[in-house]
Amino acid sequence: FYRGALNLREQLVLRGVPVCMPAPRTPEARTLNAAGLYDVALALTLDEPAVGNELDADGRSLIVITGANGAGKSTLLRALGVAQLMMQSGLFTGAERFTASVCDGVFTHHPREEDATMTSGKLVEELQRMSSLVELVGPNSLLLCNESFASTNEREGSEIGRQVIAAMREAGIRIVFVTHQFELAHRLALEDAGTALFLRAAPG
Repeated sequence: FYRGALNLREQLVLRGVPVCMPAPRTPEARTLNAAGLYDVALALTLDEPAVGNELDADGRSLIVITGANGAGKSTLLRALGVAQLMMQSGLFTGAERFTASVCDGVFTHHPREEDATMTSGKLVEELQRMSSLVELVGPNSLLLCNESFASTNEREGSEIGRQVIAAMREAGIRIVFVTHQFELAHRLALEDAGTALFLRAAPG
């Protein structure tokens, strides 16, 4: 494991991207901030150094990432998830600086292909998987959602997303939610009491 970590670090340094030892914080601190954060897996496939992102989400229980297709929303989401896992594995992270509260689990929710057996539609399958996650997440968990509930119309998907996010935050779960649904992001912004961070990825 550690030999693999050293090999990974060597390859990243050869590609000209930064690596750093992260600074873990307690779950109660609700800390998450970074400089030069990038997707480690993506950096290994590029012919040029990956572009890093700045992030200051200290004290925030929700991060909402919006923007045009291809602007890097999902890439930032992966970068956050991988950095959290690497930190909690005692490894370096792909960033110039990474500080985050430790969590008791990192969970993901994203659309999948249509049910091949045709026993249910995509929305039903998404709701079933979210229901299963509810049984696993805890107050110190981190939930990463990529375009969740986008398999239905925007009005219905936005309402489902809003209710799920509200319930998760009430249970003390931190959420990073990538969405292209303007109605959802707008309603979350209107209801926010200063504990959410809204980011918009600029077109490449």
